[in-house]
Amino acid sequence: MPRQPRTERVPVIMAEPSRGAAWLRNFRLSGFALTVLLLIVAALLVLAPQLKTLVEQRQQIAQAEQAVKDAQDRLDELDGEVARWSDPAYVESQARDRLYYVFPGDDSYLVIDDSAVATSADESLPISDTIQSTRVDWMTAFLSSVYSAGLTEAPPPADDPLIPSPSEGAAG
Repeated sequence: MPRQPRTERVPVIMAEPSRGAAWLRNFRLSGFALTVLLLIVAALLVLAPQLKTLVEQRQQIAQAEQAVKDAQDRLDELDGEVARWSDPAYVESQARDRLYYVFPGDDSYLVIDDSAVATSADESLPISDTIQSTRVDWMTAFLSSVYSAGLTEAPPPADDPLIPSPSEGAAG
């Protein structure tokens, strides 16, 4: 027989299996292990709904505690407001600010629109130092208003109950 050339064998380095893989390879499912596994699964199935209920109840308790805390904060605010209103100086200041009350003899000035700046049509005119009064004939102004309202061509408002409609005037 002819001789075959000699080949060198190169050692193949195999990675060592991980500990988990080695454990699984050596794991044997016995009756006891199967029974314990089934008991664990059954316990999880039985206890899962109760655990869910427990978590939901804990969330409800946390919400109720937060609502109580918010109500207590609001109660503290209202107690502080009641204490302020029992102070006569605070009541006086609120009456002056909100209701525009003044003491007898005090002068009160009410600014209607303080953001708008009053400008005249011709700002180049000098400002007078004397008080000027205008003469308005209110009777003439009143009569001109009545005449202009009576002679207008615009129809009266349809929803005015004091003015009869043309169909009611003709029928009545």
